[in-house]
Amino acid sequence: MTITTPEIADFDRCDPGLLASLAHYGPAMVSDAMERFGALDSEIQAQWPTAGLVGNAFTVWTRSGDNLAVHAALDLVAPGDILVVNGSGDKSRALIGEMIGIKAKARGVAGFVIDGAARDIDALRELDVPVFARASTPAGPYKHGPFRLLQPIAVGGVCVWPGDAVVADRDGVTVVPRISLADTVEKAAQIETQEATKRIANAKPIR
Repeated sequence: MTITTPEIADFDRCDPGLLASLAHYGPAMVSDAMERFGALDSEIQAQWPTAGLVGNAFTVWTRSGDNLAVHAALDLVAPGDILVVNGSGDKSRALIGEMIGIKAKARGVAGFVIDGAARDIDALRELDVPVFARASTPAGPYKHGPFRLLQPIAVGGVCVWPGDAVVADRDGVTVVPRISLADTVEKAAQIETQEATKRIANAKPIR
């Protein structure tokens, strides 16, 4: 019996150096650098306080409460990809849990951003597979499909294309279009310099 391994999906991903710079600035400053655009709906939050993410968006579009798409995507991801999932904002059924977390860890997935729900949060934290989602619920998903992979999707009110940059921490999630990443990093650096000056000025007593 011959077992074939699916090839890694081929799409344009971000420059690793630029992604590393993006992680330094964080989602709040990065959104500021894009004139306050790019931040996902504030309900999509880290499922534990220390969770953080930076990487390339691998886009997933699925029916509410159905995670067949997530399983399919995990056969195609590259290490460092982030599964960004349009689950229609449905919070009634978890799209990922511990079993998917184990598979994601083995494939080098950086984490998940889900416009929907997750479960087995403690197990996912122990696996060190960061999850940003609208909610957690013990209710499990269906696996019927249909789904779409690597298409432009809407997540938390933001359009996300495959290969866009994703940065997330306790503040939330910001998405940067891949073609704008270099310019955004440059502007974030300028904002950081300006804010360093403001911190000194704001810390001075006035009387």
